[in-house]
Amino acid sequence: MSRDRTGRSPRRPRRLSRFALGRFALGRFALATATVTVLSSAASGCVVVHGEREVVPAATRDEAARALKDFTVAYNKADATYDRSDDAERVAGPLAAIDGAKLKAGHKNNPAGNPAHSALEFGDAEFSIPAKAGWPRWFVANATANKGAPGSRWLLVFTRGSADELWQASYLTVLGAGDVPKFVKDGGGWAQPVTADDPALAIEPEKLGQSYAAYLKAGGNAFAAGVHTSQWRAQREKFASKPGLARQYIDQPLTSGDYAPVGLRTADGGALVFFATHRYEKETAAEGTGIPSPGTDVQALTTGEIKQSLTLEFVSNQVVLDPLKGSGAGQVSVLGRIEGLTGAEGE
Repeated sequence: MSRDRTGRSPRRPRRLSRFALGRFALGRFALATATVTVLSSAASGCVVVHGEREVVPAATRDEAARALKDFTVAYNKADATYDRSDDAERVAGPLAAIDGAKLKAGHKNNPAGNPAHSALEFGDAEFSIPAKAGWPRWFVANATANKGAPGSRWLLVFTRGSADELWQASYLTVLGAGDVPKFVKDGGGWAQPVTADDPALAIEPEKLGQSYAAYLKAGGNAFAAGVHTSQWRAQREKFASKPGLARQYIDQPLTSGDYAPVGLRTADGGALVFFATHRYEKETAAEGTGIPSPGTDVQALTTGEIKQSLTLEFVSNQVVLDPLKGSGAGQVSVLGRIEGLTGAEGE
């Protein structure tokens, strides 16, 4: 299955900036509390593009190491300057949406640059590179970092749509070292991608975004209980109606272009899958009251005048373990969620 890509520009959901203010900030990135993983939907090789039929590794190990290094250099430069152009060519998809909005807010509040800049450094990098035919191609980098919880692993998905494009980081998650699953590898050490419509998995990767949005709205048994499922639903219900203030939530899947899910086959037959969602959170004040004043970063991304309501826009990337259909409880486990504010509108 092949993703639709046009040029180098990352696909963006309607009206979304390319970065965001994370609810759970870890350095410049907005990181949720747990873990994430990796899968490929469109980049799975089920469709051959440009007549390329040979199954080959998506990148050499040297190319993968270079992509991680180039991303790190660009990221650190942009973090220091708050200039979105400094890493625009090295990020795509949900990470670009989150990253770009954060830089936009940072620049507005600190035009001279980031006074708290601290360089991000990676070490002990490992690469899971799938062998596949056609484009786009992608791989997963798994490394330690000098930020975040000690012993954690940072997983980044790098993708590109043709040999003429740069490698771009599209998904990011941070997991405990023990939460990174074992991947299926062939004799050459190359990983196995999963297709977007793999019928053997509990939920087909291309349907994960829609299934997750439906679960957050109405509940159900598709997803295992946890921080990013049952506990998050409970938190939403708690804050949906408070004295003088009501909250409404709308969740939507993001599935096209650089937002397509990607994943790798795990040793137990399931898959580690990355997928993205987009949500709105609308706060409405009761008559005679007002919206609590948002922070400066939120204000930097807000259009319109905040009177009786404020609508916040977020992009979120999730990483899940998608088990084989019929195995165990058959539930998808959300290992991690990275979320960032990408826009806001006052009324």
